[in-house]
Amino acid sequence: MTMPDLFRNRYRIDSVRLKNWDYSTPGAYFITICTKNRERVFGRVKRGEMILSEIGKIADSHWREIPNHFPSVHLDEFQMMPDHLHGIVIIEPNNSVFVVETPESGVSTTTIPRITTKTVTNRNWNPGSLGVIVNQYKRICTIQIRKHGYVFEWQSRFHDHIIRNDAELNRIRKYIRYNPVHWHNDGHFD
Repeated sequence: MTMPDLFRNRYRIDSVRLKNWDYSTPGAYFITICTKNRERVFGRVKRGEMILSEIGKIADSHWREIPNHFPSVHLDEFQMMPDHLHGIVIIEPNNSVFVVETPESGVSTTTIPRITTKTVTNRNWNPGSLGVIVNQYKRICTIQIRKHGYVFEWQSRFHDHIIRNDAELNRIRKYIRYNPVHWHNDGHFD
């Protein structure tokens, strides 16, 4: 067994992200984001239906707003649960033009009609990547929930799965849609 790496004199667990995959690549991603310590703050399941709390309503509202902030993102099936949310995030091809201006260095790209590549050292943190989308979602939720006077934290990471075909997409959609129905069958009691 290998020991985890040290970062700033603390042990850190390696990322569970798929190595050598650019998470800004167009495609469908199934994600699960949990509250810290799986605290049930988003609401409760009653007769197979999710009843949102005030915190749950804030998190739900901001989830629905993601495409307003990331134009190349489409949200597919999603479900808030008492202590987590499941969602399918579809990143569509982005034909944005990236313009770099550094006048103090005498460098400008405004004379170049179109730049379609960008250099980023961490490929999981490209603008519009899944990590950035989730990070910004968690950030705004935390700010807004705390602004309403609640104590709230997310689990530090999130789970993702790259959806590879239509059959898998439909299976995951069904899993998400019926997650509240199976809540009590999975050993959860309110």
